[in-house]
Amino acid sequence: MKISINDLELFTLSDTQKKVIQNDINVDTFDFDMKRRLQYILMHKYERCFNRLKIEWDEKLIENGVGSVPTDKDAYAELVFTQPNYKDYKSRKLEAAKQGKI
Repeated sequence: MKISINDLELFTLSDTQKKVIQNDINVDTFDFDMKRRLQYILMHKYERCFNRLKIEWDEKLIENGVGSVPTDKDAYAELVFTQPNYKDYKSRKLEAAKQGKI
């Protein structure tokens, strides 16, 4: 079983590794179960990151004079990303390094 993202192979489960997992998971539902688990991990990460983004930005949006905040998660995130004072992780770390904070 090859695991890929955007056509880039990340890793492969060998037949032996698959059989070890299939010792606990029905072979008939193995592929579905592996896809479900990967989706769960990625969506859980998304939810945790979104919650931290919201905690950080609820007050900042008010300070920026935003009067209406969408309830849809993607629309909320896009609103944050359009703010002039928004910086992604890499930008924040580069700025902190320049200021000698890290």
